[in-house]
Amino acid sequence: MVFETIQVGGCRSYLIGCADTCAAALIDPEISQIDRYRGLAARDGLVIRYVVDTHTHADHFSGAREIAGALGAKVVMNRDSPAPYVDMRLDDGDMLLIGHMRLQAMHTPGHTADSMTLLAEDRIFTGDTLLIGGTGRTDLPTGDPEALYDSLFNKILKLDPALGVYPAHEYKGRESTTIGREIVDNPRLQKRDRTEFVAMMRELNLSAPTHLTEALRVNMSGKKSVAQLLAEASSAVPFVGLGELSQRLERRENDLIVLDVRERDAFEAGHIPGARWLPRGQLELRVNETFPDPTVRILTYCEFGKISTLAAATLQSLGFTRAVALDGGMTAWREGGYPVET
Repeated sequence: MVFETIQVGGCRSYLIGCADTCAAALIDPEISQIDRYRGLAARDGLVIRYVVDTHTHADHFSGAREIAGALGAKVVMNRDSPAPYVDMRLDDGDMLLIGHMRLQAMHTPGHTADSMTLLAEDRIFTGDTLLIGGTGRTDLPTGDPEALYDSLFNKILKLDPALGVYPAHEYKGRESTTIGREIVDNPRLQKRDRTEFVAMMRELNLSAPTHLTEALRVNMSGKKSVAQLLAEASSAVPFVGLGELSQRLERRENDLIVLDVRERDAFEAGHIPGARWLPRGQLELRVNETFPDPTVRILTYCEFGKISTLAAATLQSLGFTRAVALDGGMTAWREGGYPVET
């Protein structure tokens, strides 16, 4: 077996492959690490055939769809996954054949309704169902403490105690654990009575993950996050630095239109000298009357540089091929000591 653990903060994903055939599967990928996964697979001589999410993640953005599309792999999830982009849905007991390896799915709902645990030779990948020294929470959408009790005590903990446990999260730097060790040491698993376990889970009162709403929306629908939109926009447009823009204004070059895409009150409170105003929300509707010449060079800016990047990308997509964005925003312009007009 070829095996790699990839850690991003507290999130973990795993690359597992057959040494004989070079076929591989990627488990619980995080979207920011796509190039890293590809590099590891290439280094180890592996071809990723399957990209598996053990459940619908609420705390990070899955990279399953993107990396599967880039590599021609299949996205695999549990039969109950709401994601429309899943290529293969596994029932309880189904197996993936990865070369000479077998990866068997065990439906283990509780953290989410679509949670599954994957068994591979001497180890299991538990997603957020069983953690090292803990368990997945049950207070997020589709969570169910009763189902988690059954998944743990009637399924996972009845497996071979020697099996290694590899969860989707680990915040203390521990590599792995075993089922036997968790039975003895895991505080939550000491509540072996169903009523006591369920009561404990319902009383945890945990804070919500930072990206809860957006992560669920993106992972359930296969659509884009705000970070993805910004990254795509940033890769589609050129940028101009604050100092370069200042020099151009001092030279009074008239081949560049500086466009403020903030709201009116922000524009009137102070803007870059000579800037024109067209708020981002009205850009598509008013751009033709405002800029009848599609060959003009337009530099967009906003308060912090994000909305103006989206605006410049929109202008590019509409045929204003010389549109650029300011590298920074009005806040950085002020802090740099550049002139402000009111």
